[in-house]
Amino acid sequence: MNIYVLMKRTFDTEEKITLDNGAINVDGAEFIINPYDEYAIEEAIRLKEAHGGEITVVTVGGEDCEKELRTALAMGADKAALINIEDDIEVTDQFTTAQLLFEYMQDKEYDIILGGNVAIDGGSGQVGPRLAELLDIPQVTTITKLEIDGETVTIERDVEGDVEIIETSLPLLVTAQQGLNDPRYPSLPGIMKAKKKPLDEYEIDDLDVDEDDVEPKTKTLEVFLPAARGAGKVLEGETEDQVKELVSLLRTEAKVI
Repeated sequence: MNIYVLMKRTFDTEEKITLDNGAINVDGAEFIINPYDEYAIEEAIRLKEAHGGEITVVTVGGEDCEKELRTALAMGADKAALINIEDDIEVTDQFTTAQLLFEYMQDKEYDIILGGNVAIDGGSGQVGPRLAELLDIPQVTTITKLEIDGETVTIERDVEGDVEIIETSLPLLVTAQQGLNDPRYPSLPGIMKAKKKPLDEYEIDDLDVDEDDVEPKTKTLEVFLPAARGAGKVLEGETEDQVKELVSLLRTEAKVI
C-alpha cells in the first residue's frame, strides 16, 4: 500500500505567541508538527502495520521544516519530501499549497492520502479537500475511524457530535480528527533511524511550476489577539438581593435587558 501524509509545520499554540505589526512574530515562536497531522501520521503507520506498504510524508515550506519531517520519520514514516518554496514564494495560502502538492502528486502512485482536519495556525481545513478535487479522487474529512478491506474503505466521521458511517473505495484522501488514535512518541531507535531515512527536496522548478500559477488567491490584512476579558463580579447577600442586583447589572452595565 502506497501511503502519503500531508504535514504542516505550525507554531505551538501552547506557548506564548506575540504579534509584530499585525503579524505573528516567528522569531521567538516554538514550532511543531500540526497536532491534527500527527493523527494522520499515526494512522498511516497503523495502516502500514496492518497492510504493509510505504509511508511518505510531504510538506510545503522552507529548510526549517526538516526538523518536523525527521520527527515524522522517527515516528515510523519511511520517506519524506520537502517542497521548498523558501527562495521562490514569499506568501502562500491554501490554494498555493494545494496546487504545489498536486504538482508533486501527479506522477506518484498512491492508495491513500492522509492529512489533518485543520491546521491550528489557520484552521481553514481546505488543503486536503482542495488536493482531492485536483486529483479527482474521493475525500472524507474529520474521520474518527478507518478500516480498509481490500479496495473497500469503511469510515466513521464526526458530524457536530454525531457519527456518520461512510463506505467508499481506494484511492482516497481523508483528514484526521481528534479521537482517531493516540499518536506515538518517537523512540530512541526511531530517532536514530530517521537520520538515515531519505528526505527528498524539491524546488518549484523541479515541479515545472510557474510562480504566477500558484499565486495566492487571498490576502491576510491583519492578525490580532482577542480582547482581554474583564474581571468577573461575585454577588453577595441573600438570593433575593443577588437576583435584584443581577437584573440591575444586566440592565445598566451589560444593557441586555
